[in-house]
Amino acid sequence: MSDLTAEAVSLRFPDGSIRAFAPGTTGRDVAEGISKSLAKKAVAYAIDGEVRDLADPVTQGALEILTRDDPRALELIRHDCAHVLAEAVQALWPETQVTIGPVIDNGFFYDFKRDTPFTPDDLPVIEKKMRDIIARNAPFTKEIWTREKAKQVFADKGEHFKVELVDAIPDGQDLKIYRQGDWFDLCRGPHMASTGQVGSAFKLTKVAGAYWRGDARNPMLTRIYGTAFATDEQLQAHLTQIEEAEKRDHRKLGREMDLFHFQEEGPGVVFWHAKGWRMFQTLVSYMRRRLGKLGYQEVNAPQVLVSDLWEVSGHWGWYKDNMFGVQSAGDKAEDKRIFALKPMNCPGHVQIFKHGLKSYRDLPIRLAEFGAVHRYEPSGALHGLMRVRGFTQDDAHIFCTEDELEAEILKINDLMLSTYSDFGFHDVVVKLATRPEKRVGTDAMWDHAEGILRRVLEKMAAESGGRIKTGINEGEGTFYGPKFEYTLKDAIGRDWQCGTTQVDFNLPERFGAFYIDQNSDKVQPVMVHRAICGSMERFLGILIESHGGHFPLWLSPEQVVVTTITSEADAYAERVVEELRAAGLNATADLRNEKINYKVREHSLAKVPVILAVGRKEAEEGTVSMRRLGSPQSTGMTLADAVSALAKEATPPDLARNV
Repeated sequence: MSDLTAEAVSLRFPDGSIRAFAPGTTGRDVAEGISKSLAKKAVAYAIDGEVRDLADPVTQGALEILTRDDPRALELIRHDCAHVLAEAVQALWPETQVTIGPVIDNGFFYDFKRDTPFTPDDLPVIEKKMRDIIARNAPFTKEIWTREKAKQVFADKGEHFKVELVDAIPDGQDLKIYRQGDWFDLCRGPHMASTGQVGSAFKLTKVAGAYWRGDARNPMLTRIYGTAFATDEQLQAHLTQIEEAEKRDHRKLGREMDLFHFQEEGPGVVFWHAKGWRMFQTLVSYMRRRLGKLGYQEVNAPQVLVSDLWEVSGHWGWYKDNMFGVQSAGDKAEDKRIFALKPMNCPGHVQIFKHGLKSYRDLPIRLAEFGAVHRYEPSGALHGLMRVRGFTQDDAHIFCTEDELEAEILKINDLMLSTYSDFGFHDVVVKLATRPEKRVGTDAMWDHAEGILRRVLEKMAAESGGRIKTGINEGEGTFYGPKFEYTLKDAIGRDWQCGTTQVDFNLPERFGAFYIDQNSDKVQPVMVHRAICGSMERFLGILIESHGGHFPLWLSPEQVVVTTITSEADAYAERVVEELRAAGLNATADLRNEKINYKVREHSLAKVPVILAVGRKEAEEGTVSMRRLGSPQSTGMTLADAVSALAKEATPPDLARNV
């Protein structure tokens, strides 16, 4: 490198080579220097992983040229598509104000202020205009404006929301304006080289209402959602997934299967019906058996606790806006203290640990609870079982020594993976969520906790034999400690974040929890927060959608219906039900005076996995005609064989492993 001048910019390329470039050289210049074909395909470049506009000057570091097929380009495609959407809307309805248009999971949205809200009928018109803008292939160009100029220009255009956004940008930050032809927008960037690079693989999907900045006190806006991909094939696969997801919507299946409902008098809480509650309890029973064999002690902490306890834990300061506060009612009430419905179980478990002296010989202590918790969610965010205000956590907290910590986390990981496998989830990603900006505890404490989890994550990945993928979620830890986040892929390819394992040195310290070590000294334990399903309600919603209501027999809320072909078989049908129930199966009889095809169709729509039809012939021979959900064929067999086979099939997987 002795030939490089002091002013030259040194760049390291993916092949390991290092070259010097003159100051002011842009990413596009570098791409053109490599090859004209690369420059033509380039959409952006990255220095040390930071994606930048092709027109930006390069700075020293590791450089990569991004093309549309690079996974990192997908966010750029969607970001640019949002800008194209906004231009199309204002071209069609010039009086519309634009607000914000971020990239989100699987797509993007843009919020608009218009006197007449948009409807789904407007989407094809907007899409057509977007394709015209993309075909025009106007370049994206960046300008840096002063705060005063930006406010004046947007105010003159009547873009009052943009003026407010300018005011929200911290002093000292560049105020960037991106143009695409005559149309421009306030934006952090980066963008691709031109609108033409968005391509044709996009689709506007729906419209919805949204308050400005998510505050119900602010104006109501219209939000237009869309998605975009690098290729038409990827887009079509995504749209097919959406179509399949609509068929599997747990709210729709919940109605059809008579599992649960919601109503206005109880916003965000579930009204469980008998079949749904049976399924819920099947899930709880499964988890309870698994925990019992691993030495967990099931406990139950109070629902309502004085706010003082939540102040000590830190939740009152960090999560007060998401907690439900309560106070004793009536003039005669003596206790006027502020109480809170618990949003989580951990402070209660610390109190249980602290009750009575603990020795190092008692550790690890594993406390589990299927605890009902309540958290405030805005009404617009509520979504069936997936987003509720009251739910049940399959929560556990392990109190252990630091020497025991790594082994405990690995045991939790084994339990997590085997549990997910039992429910049909075999594709798992585990990510380490590191310290957030707002947190408690010292940096040294966080360094220590994150160091332990990084080491364990590497060990988990190595021991899984490639079964689990790992990664890092920077800044996504809880305020009291770093955590592992377990993400599952369902039957139609969607990702669901479920389980967590959190290492906490803070809560035991805040509450003064200790054990007596071998030297008779008081020592603070390490606290591990652990949830597998997370919210039991949400996990059931995921199961409903992943299975599409076609549950394995052991999990199905209604396992067998015995239906008669003729009333002459009523007594035999009831005998069949009795034998199935005696074998541990959930079975009912359908003795209605209806045609057999009508009854089969009705039970199939309700997703009953097994229908046994019986008539005079079956009653005389002691047989049944078995039809499986989704199959047009029936199979004849003896009653004894049917009961034996179904009882074996209905055995939960954890019990089947012990047979």
